[in-house]
Amino acid sequence: MPSIFTRIIQGDLPSFKILEDDHCFAFLDVFPLVEGHTLVVPKKEVDNIFDLDQETYQHLFSFAKEVESKLRKSIPCKRIGIAVIGLEVPHAHIHLVPLNHVEDINFSRPKMKPSQEELKAIQERILSSI
Repeated sequence: MPSIFTRIIQGDLPSFKILEDDHCFAFLDVFPLVEGHTLVVPKKEVDNIFDLDQETYQHLFSFAKEVESKLRKSIPCKRIGIAVIGLEVPHAHIHLVPLNHVEDINFSRPKMKPSQEELKAIQERILSSI
């Protein structure tokens, strides 16, 4: 059974896409820690990020750097934090989290619950910076 991220990549589930290429896909987290929290995933479905082949692994981080640049230009923050946790979905992924305080990347705190309209507005703001 495909992961929820594979279903998003294939278009079976909706997402607020930020960037896509032949190998990777970036989209807004619908339960973000902070505004602009984005997930970056390889299209290749592999559970553990360190099990990716070297080429895919390197491309994933290069792609994440490109996404980070777009987030930094459009979301007010001091920097963009990065986290690889991978326990909640069995598909390798990187969290890019706009940071103003160290608590902004604390995954044990309650998640935000933005509306579809709010997510769309954030997506449009990020895409307009591209």
